[in-house]
Amino acid sequence: MKYIIAIIGLLVVFGLAFVASNNRRNIKIKPIILMVIIQVVLASLLLNTKFGLVLIKGFADVFSKILEYAGSGVSFVFGGIANKGEMPFFLNVLLPIVFISVLIGIFQYLKILPLIMKAIGLLLSKVNGMGKLESYNAVASAMVGQSEVFITVKKQLGKLPANRLYTLCASAMSTVSMSIVGAYMTMIEPKYVVTALVINLFGGFIISSIINPYTVDASEDLLIIQEEEKQSFFEMLGEYIIDGFKVAIIVGAMLIGFVALMAAINNIFDLIFGISFQEILGYIFAPVAFIMGIPFSEAVQAGGIMATKLVTNEFVAMMDLTKIQAHFSTRTLGIISVFLVSFANFSSIGIISGAVKGLNEKQGNTVARFGLKLLYGATLVSVLTAVIVSIVL
Repeated sequence: MKYIIAIIGLLVVFGLAFVASNNRRNIKIKPIILMVIIQVVLASLLLNTKFGLVLIKGFADVFSKILEYAGSGVSFVFGGIANKGEMPFFLNVLLPIVFISVLIGIFQYLKILPLIMKAIGLLLSKVNGMGKLESYNAVASAMVGQSEVFITVKKQLGKLPANRLYTLCASAMSTVSMSIVGAYMTMIEPKYVVTALVINLFGGFIISSIINPYTVDASEDLLIIQEEEKQSFFEMLGEYIIDGFKVAIIVGAMLIGFVALMAAINNIFDLIFGISFQEILGYIFAPVAFIMGIPFSEAVQAGGIMATKLVTNEFVAMMDLTKIQAHFSTRTLGIISVFLVSFANFSSIGIISGAVKGLNEKQGNTVARFGLKLLYGATLVSVLTAVIVSIVL
């Protein structure tokens, strides 16, 4: 039965993408089928094999150790603020982003990260039927972040047509940056975080290939990466430390605002209608949860979590999930978890268009115009990832 629902789910996702396509005649079926097969194989490998479990455990252990090191710095500065036995979200989940940002900076400075991004991007371009720039950008988004990635390709940004710019932005919204991964792993199981990271990479290309199909001319398929201004090692450290702290503060501020707003809206709806706003959203998103492989008995609650992620952000949704995860089966928990691992939410439209506008005002305005379509596609990527994982769980 789960395979039938998964097939229906795939057809619905592809159908919704097809409806929004701007060039249906140019859709290439072969690369899409190949990437879906790769997604299923990778999901099965990561979640159902000993090799996958060892790989994920190694990845999780590395981040666990990184968070431990980060905790030393946090404890030195903020030790004694928290009451014994408490685990403040800002101190234990967000501030470690600062140390992870430092590590990313070091790997960037040593030219290790750019080499990895170029190599994986080149390999992806052989599979997805798109350009080298698009493939590099998808990998870079997952490494350095949805805003910072555009700095690395700013030499080409002003020359890109709207269709190629859409694909670059879609990748940035469908993936998550490595600096945030550690925070996710404190709220949901690491195996689902790692699986979603890998699967989303291909999912972004699949949905973009349907919504926004095009052919890149060989003469235009050039990858020109903007080299960072030469800094001393300690200048670089200072910059990445400040950047990491900014991310932590921004995420913290957004959480305060969104959690408070959601609580207020829920209370108002409960007083007027006798049902919370999140419960209403749960009923709206329940059919989507069902085609993702979640049983009817759990679909409404799951739909509420999914909707919360869309209208607020993934952190708020993950926090809500931790409160009610005991009500879900292991399979449902896995499906919801992979759905949550992406930047597909309304606030990301502003973040991405703002990042591009800061580098090229005209292109930033172009991104703002197709912002809702960008979110639509990125949400379909999350649903597709969840459907793929439902096949192997």
